Amino acid sequence: MPVSAERVHAAVAELCDLPGPTGQEDAVREHLRAAWEPYASELRTDAVGNLLARVGEGSGPRLLIEAHMDEIGFKVRAITDDGFLLLANAQTNQLEPQERRYMVGQPAQVVRRGEVVAQGIFAAPSGHVLTPKLMAEGHLLVSDFFLDIGCASRAEAQARGVHVGASVIFDVAARSLGTRVVGKAMDDRMLLAIMTLLLERLDPAALTVDLWLGATVQEENGLHGARALAATERFDAVIALDVGLTGDVPILAVGDVATTMGAGPIVVHSDQMIHYHGPLTWELLEVARAAGIPVQDGMFGGYGSDGCAFFDAGMRAALVATPVRYTHTAVEMVDVGDVAQTVELLNAYVTGPARAARG
Repeated sequence: MPVSAERVHAAVAELCDLPGPTGQEDAVREHLRAAWEPYASELRTDAVGNLLARVGEGSGPRLLIEAHMDEIGFKVRAITDDGFLLLANAQTNQLEPQERRYMVGQPAQVVRRGEVVAQGIFAAPSGHVLTPKLMAEGHLLVSDFFLDIGCASRAEAQARGVHVGASVIFDVAARSLGTRVVGKAMDDRMLLAIMTLLLERLDPAALTVDLWLGATVQEENGLHGARALAATERFDAVIALDVGLTGDVPILAVGDVATTMGAGPIVVHSDQMIHYHGPLTWELLEVARAAGIPVQDGMFGGYGSDGCAFFDAGMRAALVATPVRYTHTAVEMVDVGDVAQTVELLNAYVTGPARAARG
Protein backbone atom coordinates (compact mmCIF):
# COMPACT_ATOMS: atom_id res chain seq x y z
CA MET A 1 0.00 0.00 0.00
CA PRO A 2 1.36 3.47 -0.86
CA VAL A 3 2.82 5.37 2.06
CA SER A 4 0.48 7.78 3.86
CA ALA A 5 1.08 11.49 4.30
CA GLU A 6 1.10 11.05 8.09
CA ARG A 7 3.81 8.40 7.89
CA VAL A 8 5.90 10.60 5.59
CA HIS A 9 5.69 13.50 8.05
CA ALA A 10 6.74 11.28 10.97
CA ALA A 11 9.58 9.48 9.18
CA VAL A 12 11.10 12.69 7.82
CA ALA A 13 10.82 14.59 11.11
CA GLU A 14 12.36 11.75 13.14
CA LEU A 15 15.52 11.75 11.04
CA CYS A 16 15.85 15.49 10.40
CA ASP A 17 15.72 16.31 14.11
CA LEU A 18 18.70 14.09 14.97
CA PRO A 19 22.13 15.71 15.37
CA GLY A 20 24.51 14.37 12.72
CA PRO A 21 27.23 16.78 11.63
CA THR A 22 29.91 15.60 9.24
CA GLY A 23 32.14 13.11 11.05
CA GLN A 24 29.67 12.62 13.93
CA GLU A 25 26.83 10.70 12.28
CA ASP A 26 26.42 8.25 15.19
CA ALA A 27 22.86 9.14 16.22
CA VAL A 28 21.61 8.90 12.64
CA ARG A 29 23.31 5.56 12.05
CA GLU A 30 21.86 4.04 15.24
CA HIS A 31 18.37 5.26 14.32
CA LEU A 32 18.68 3.66 10.89
CA ARG A 33 20.11 0.45 12.30
CA ALA A 34 17.05 0.04 14.52
CA ALA A 35 14.65 0.94 11.68
CA TRP A 36 16.27 -1.33 9.08
CA GLU A 37 17.12 -4.35 11.20
CA PRO A 38 13.66 -6.01 10.98
CA TYR A 39 13.93 -6.00 7.17
CA ALA A 40 17.60 -6.87 6.76
CA SER A 41 19.14 -10.29 6.16
CA GLU A 42 22.54 -8.67 6.68
CA LEU A 43 23.38 -5.41 8.47
CA ARG A 44 26.86 -4.06 9.14
CA THR A 45 28.90 -0.92 9.73
CA ASP A 46 32.23 -0.54 7.95
CA ALA A 47 35.47 0.84 9.34
CA VAL A 48 34.66 4.49 8.56
CA GLY A 49 31.04 4.40 9.78
CA ASN A 50 28.99 3.67 6.65
CA LEU A 51 25.91 1.51 7.30
CA LEU A 52 25.13 -1.23 4.77
CA ALA A 53 22.05 -3.46 4.75
CA ARG A 54 21.01 -6.33 2.51
CA VAL A 55 17.23 -6.54 2.08
CA GLY A 56 15.74 -10.02 2.06
CA GLU A 57 17.28 -12.74 -0.07
CA GLY A 58 16.68 -11.35 -3.55
CA SER A 59 18.66 -12.53 -6.56
CA GLY A 60 19.65 -10.84 -9.79
CA PRO A 61 21.81 -7.76 -10.26
CA ARG A 62 23.40 -6.42 -7.08
CA LEU A 63 21.78 -2.99 -6.64
CA LEU A 64 22.68 -0.36 -4.05
CA ILE A 65 20.32 2.47 -3.10
CA GLU A 66 22.18 4.96 -0.91
CA ALA A 67 22.07 8.39 0.72
CA HIS A 68 24.32 10.25 3.15
CA MET A 69 23.85 10.79 6.89
CA ASP A 70 25.78 13.99 7.59
CA GLU A 71 24.35 17.51 7.60
CA ILE A 72 25.93 20.87 6.85
CA GLY A 73 27.39 22.94 9.65
CA PHE A 74 30.40 24.67 11.14
CA LYS A 75 33.37 23.89 13.38
CA VAL A 76 34.47 25.86 16.43
CA ARG A 77 37.77 27.47 15.41
CA ALA A 78 38.28 29.50 18.59
CA ILE A 79 36.63 30.41 21.92
CA THR A 80 37.01 34.05 22.93
CA ASP A 81 37.93 35.14 26.45
CA ASP A 82 34.31 36.19 27.01
CA GLY A 83 32.80 32.88 25.83
CA PHE A 84 31.79 33.50 22.23
CA LEU A 85 32.49 30.77 19.66
CA LEU A 86 34.23 31.75 16.44
CA LEU A 87 33.43 29.50 13.52
CA ALA A 88 34.85 27.85 10.42
CA ASN A 89 32.86 26.22 7.63
CA ALA A 90 32.82 22.43 8.03
CA GLN A 91 32.41 21.79 4.29
CA THR A 92 34.30 24.10 1.96
CA ASN A 93 36.28 27.34 2.09
CA GLN A 94 36.56 28.12 5.79
CA LEU A 95 35.89 31.83 5.26
CA GLU A 96 32.53 31.36 3.55
CA PRO A 97 29.26 30.17 5.13
CA GLN A 98 27.50 27.39 3.26
CA GLU A 99 24.55 29.70 2.56
CA ARG A 100 25.24 33.24 3.72
CA ARG A 101 21.66 34.53 3.42
CA TYR A 102 20.29 32.33 6.18
CA MET A 103 22.67 32.24 9.12
CA VAL A 104 22.25 35.09 11.62
CA GLY A 105 19.38 34.63 14.07
CA GLN A 106 19.08 30.86 13.66
CA PRO A 107 19.27 28.65 16.75
CA ALA A 108 22.24 26.30 16.89
CA GLN A 109 23.63 23.38 18.83
CA VAL A 110 27.21 22.33 19.55
CA VAL A 111 27.96 18.63 19.11
CA ARG A 112 30.87 16.81 20.79
CA ARG A 113 31.41 13.06 20.33
CA GLY A 114 27.90 12.74 18.90
CA GLU A 115 26.22 14.46 21.86
CA VAL A 116 24.71 17.96 22.01
CA VAL A 117 26.65 19.82 24.72
CA ALA A 118 25.45 23.40 24.23
CA GLN A 119 22.76 25.44 22.49
CA GLY A 120 22.99 28.98 21.19
CA ILE A 121 22.27 31.37 18.35
CA PHE A 122 24.19 32.48 15.30
CA ALA A 123 24.69 36.19 15.94
CA ALA A 124 26.34 39.35 14.60
CA PRO A 125 26.42 43.02 15.62
CA SER A 126 23.04 44.54 14.85
CA GLY A 127 20.92 47.66 14.90
CA HIS A 128 22.27 50.57 16.92
CA VAL A 129 25.81 49.22 17.34
CA LEU A 130 26.57 48.66 13.65
CA THR A 131 29.54 50.66 12.44
CA PRO A 132 29.47 52.47 9.06
CA LYS A 133 31.87 49.82 7.74
CA LEU A 134 29.57 46.95 8.77
CA MET A 135 26.53 48.73 7.32
CA ALA A 136 28.34 49.21 4.01
CA GLU A 137 29.25 45.53 3.64
CA GLY A 138 26.77 43.68 1.52
CA HIS A 139 27.72 40.12 2.38
CA LEU A 140 28.55 37.88 5.33
CA LEU A 141 31.67 35.80 5.77
CA VAL A 142 32.17 33.37 8.62
CA SER A 143 34.35 36.00 10.27
CA ASP A 144 31.36 38.40 10.35
CA PHE A 145 29.26 36.31 12.78
CA PHE A 146 29.75 34.02 15.77
CA LEU A 147 27.89 31.68 18.08
CA ASP A 148 26.54 32.99 21.40
CA ILE A 149 25.86 30.13 23.83
CA GLY A 150 25.19 32.37 26.83
CA CYS A 151 28.59 31.98 28.46
CA ALA A 152 30.62 34.74 30.10
CA SER A 153 34.06 33.16 29.73
CA ARG A 154 36.11 30.61 27.83
CA ALA A 155 36.31 28.46 30.96
CA GLU A 156 32.51 28.35 31.24
CA ALA A 157 32.17 27.28 27.61
CA GLN A 158 34.81 24.59 28.05
CA ALA A 159 33.12 23.34 31.20
CA ARG A 160 30.04 22.60 29.09
CA GLY A 161 32.14 20.43 26.77
CA VAL A 162 32.80 22.99 24.01
CA HIS A 163 36.25 22.76 22.43
CA VAL A 164 38.08 23.85 19.29
CA GLY A 165 37.00 21.43 16.57
CA ALA A 166 33.53 20.79 17.99
CA SER A 167 30.73 20.75 15.43
CA VAL A 168 27.98 23.37 15.18
CA ILE A 169 24.67 22.67 13.42
CA PHE A 170 21.20 24.18 13.20
CA ASP A 171 18.75 23.51 16.04
CA VAL A 172 15.42 23.73 14.21
CA ALA A 173 12.73 21.08 14.71
CA ALA A 174 10.92 19.84 11.61
CA ARG A 175 7.35 21.12 11.30
CA SER A 176 4.42 20.81 8.91
CA LEU A 177 3.22 23.60 6.64
CA GLY A 178 0.20 22.23 4.83
CA THR A 179 1.43 19.43 2.57
CA ARG A 180 5.06 20.44 3.16
CA VAL A 181 7.60 19.58 5.84
CA VAL A 182 10.17 22.24 6.78
CA GLY A 183 13.32 21.77 8.83
CA LYS A 184 17.06 21.30 8.93
CA ALA A 185 18.98 18.41 7.35
CA MET A 186 16.45 17.39 4.68
CA ASP A 187 19.77 16.99 2.88
CA ASP A 188 20.03 14.03 3.19
CA ARG A 189 17.83 12.78 6.04
CA MET A 190 14.66 13.03 4.00
CA LEU A 191 16.21 10.61 1.50
CA LEU A 192 17.17 8.24 4.31
CA ALA A 193 13.54 8.41 5.44
CA ILE A 194 12.54 7.44 1.90
CA MET A 195 14.71 4.34 2.20
CA THR A 196 13.01 3.39 5.48
CA LEU A 197 9.59 3.99 3.91
CA LEU A 198 10.63 1.80 0.97
CA LEU A 199 11.37 -1.04 3.37
CA GLU A 200 7.93 -0.62 4.96
CA ARG A 201 6.30 -0.53 1.50
CA LEU A 202 8.27 -3.34 -0.14
CA ASP A 203 7.26 -6.96 -0.58
CA PRO A 204 10.64 -8.74 -0.35
CA ALA A 205 9.24 -11.72 -2.28
CA ALA A 206 8.68 -9.42 -5.28
CA LEU A 207 12.32 -8.27 -5.52
CA THR A 208 13.98 -8.80 -8.88
CA VAL A 209 17.37 -7.53 -7.69
CA ASP A 210 19.79 -8.32 -4.88
CA LEU A 211 18.90 -5.13 -2.98
CA TRP A 212 21.27 -3.30 -0.65
CA LEU A 213 20.74 -0.03 1.21
CA GLY A 214 23.61 2.22 2.20
CA ALA A 215 23.93 5.24 4.49
CA THR A 216 27.24 7.05 4.08
CA VAL A 217 29.31 9.40 6.20
CA GLN A 218 31.09 12.64 5.27
CA GLU A 219 29.37 13.44 1.96
CA GLU A 220 29.17 17.16 2.52
CA ASN A 221 32.93 17.60 2.68
CA GLY A 222 33.89 15.51 -0.35
CA LEU A 223 31.94 12.22 -0.72
CA HIS A 224 34.42 10.47 1.56
CA GLY A 225 32.12 7.77 2.93
CA ALA A 226 30.91 6.88 -0.55
CA ARG A 227 34.49 6.72 -1.82
CA ALA A 228 35.39 4.31 0.99
CA LEU A 229 32.34 2.15 0.27
CA ALA A 230 33.08 2.14 -3.47
CA ALA A 231 36.61 0.97 -2.72
CA THR A 232 35.45 -2.07 -0.74
CA GLU A 233 32.13 -3.14 -2.31
CA ARG A 234 31.06 -3.90 -5.89
CA PHE A 235 27.53 -3.36 -7.21
CA ASP A 236 26.07 -3.88 -10.66
CA ALA A 237 24.28 -0.55 -10.29
CA VAL A 238 23.96 2.27 -7.76
CA ILE A 239 21.04 4.66 -7.29
CA ALA A 240 22.21 7.65 -5.28
CA LEU A 241 19.49 9.64 -3.52
CA ASP A 242 19.87 13.34 -2.76
CA VAL A 243 17.94 16.59 -2.61
CA GLY A 244 16.63 18.01 -5.87
CA LEU A 245 17.06 21.65 -6.80
CA THR A 246 13.93 23.70 -7.56
CA GLY A 247 13.36 26.97 -9.34
CA ASP A 248 9.70 27.56 -8.48
CA VAL A 249 10.18 30.57 -6.19
CA PRO A 250 9.99 34.35 -6.76
CA ILE A 251 13.10 36.27 -7.87
CA LEU A 252 14.51 33.39 -9.92
CA ALA A 253 13.90 33.79 -13.64
CA VAL A 254 11.87 31.17 -15.49
CA GLY A 255 14.32 28.57 -16.71
CA ASP A 256 17.07 29.28 -14.17
CA VAL A 257 16.25 25.90 -12.61
CA ALA A 258 13.69 23.91 -14.58
CA THR A 259 12.61 21.43 -11.87
CA THR A 260 9.85 22.22 -9.36
CA MET A 261 8.35 21.10 -6.09
CA GLY A 262 5.18 19.01 -6.30
CA ALA A 263 5.90 17.53 -9.75
CA GLY A 264 7.42 14.27 -8.55
CA PRO A 265 10.95 12.91 -8.18
CA ILE A 266 13.75 14.16 -10.42
CA VAL A 267 15.94 11.75 -12.39
CA VAL A 268 19.13 13.72 -12.93
CA HIS A 269 21.01 13.38 -16.22
CA SER A 270 24.07 15.38 -15.16
CA ASP A 271 25.44 17.74 -12.53
CA GLN A 272 28.61 19.74 -12.00
CA MET A 273 30.64 16.58 -11.39
CA ILE A 274 29.49 13.91 -13.87
CA HIS A 275 27.01 12.74 -16.47
CA TYR A 276 25.17 9.86 -14.82
CA HIS A 277 25.02 6.45 -16.50
CA GLY A 278 22.69 6.88 -19.45
CA PRO A 279 21.04 3.43 -19.69
CA LEU A 280 20.39 3.29 -15.94
CA THR A 281 19.00 6.83 -15.96
CA TRP A 282 16.63 6.00 -18.80
CA GLU A 283 15.54 2.77 -17.11
CA LEU A 284 14.41 4.79 -14.10
CA LEU A 285 12.52 7.27 -16.27
CA GLU A 286 10.85 4.48 -18.24
CA VAL A 287 9.82 2.61 -15.08
CA ALA A 288 8.27 5.77 -13.64
CA ARG A 289 6.32 6.62 -16.78
CA ALA A 290 5.12 3.04 -17.28
CA ALA A 291 3.83 2.99 -13.69
CA GLY A 292 2.13 6.40 -13.99
CA ILE A 293 4.47 7.99 -11.47
CA PRO A 294 5.08 11.70 -12.11
CA VAL A 295 8.77 12.24 -12.81
CA GLN A 296 10.99 15.11 -13.90
CA ASP A 297 14.17 15.24 -16.01
CA GLY A 298 16.90 17.17 -14.22
CA MET A 299 20.25 18.83 -14.86
CA PHE A 300 21.92 20.51 -11.88
CA GLY A 301 24.74 23.06 -11.76
CA GLY A 302 26.77 23.82 -8.64
CA TYR A 303 25.94 20.36 -7.31
CA GLY A 304 27.41 16.89 -6.85
CA SER A 305 26.36 13.64 -5.17
CA ASP A 306 27.69 10.36 -3.80
CA GLY A 307 26.85 8.86 -7.18
CA CYS A 308 30.07 10.34 -8.55
CA ALA A 309 32.20 8.25 -6.18
CA PHE A 310 30.64 5.00 -7.35
CA PHE A 311 30.82 6.02 -11.01
CA ASP A 312 34.51 6.89 -10.62
CA ALA A 313 35.07 3.42 -9.13
CA GLY A 314 33.64 1.82 -12.26
CA MET A 315 30.03 1.21 -11.25
CA ARG A 316 26.92 2.28 -13.13
CA ALA A 317 25.41 5.14 -11.12
CA ALA A 318 22.22 7.18 -11.42
CA LEU A 319 20.84 9.99 -9.27
CA VAL A 320 17.23 10.25 -8.08
CA ALA A 321 16.48 13.53 -6.32
CA THR A 322 13.39 14.60 -4.38
CA PRO A 323 12.62 18.31 -4.88
CA VAL A 324 13.63 20.58 -1.99
CA ARG A 325 13.40 24.36 -1.60
CA TYR A 326 15.95 26.45 0.33
CA THR A 327 18.73 23.83 0.31
CA HIS A 328 21.63 24.12 2.77
CA THR A 329 19.59 26.20 5.22
CA ALA A 330 17.69 25.62 8.47
CA VAL A 331 14.38 25.77 6.60
CA GLU A 332 14.71 23.19 3.84
CA MET A 333 11.23 22.39 2.49
CA VAL A 334 9.89 19.20 0.91
CA ASP A 335 6.45 18.24 -0.40
CA VAL A 336 4.92 15.09 1.12
CA GLY A 337 3.63 13.97 -2.27
CA ASP A 338 7.10 14.14 -3.82
CA VAL A 339 8.46 11.96 -1.01
CA ALA A 340 5.70 9.38 -1.49
CA GLN A 341 6.21 9.32 -5.25
CA THR A 342 9.95 8.78 -4.83
CA VAL A 343 9.16 5.74 -2.67
CA GLU A 344 6.83 4.48 -5.39
CA LEU A 345 9.47 4.93 -8.10
CA LEU A 346 12.07 2.97 -6.14
CA ASN A 347 9.56 0.25 -5.31
CA ALA A 348 8.56 -0.07 -8.96
CA TYR A 349 12.19 -0.27 -10.02
CA VAL A 350 13.35 -2.96 -7.56
CA THR A 351 10.31 -5.15 -8.25
CA GLY A 352 10.30 -4.65 -12.02
CA PRO A 353 12.32 -6.35 -14.76
CA ALA A 354 15.89 -6.97 -13.56
CA ARG A 355 17.68 -4.64 -15.96
CA ALA A 356 20.18 -2.99 -13.63
CA ALA A 357 23.12 -5.09 -14.86
CA ARG A 358 22.71 -4.11 -18.49
CA GLY A 359 25.34 -1.81 -20.04
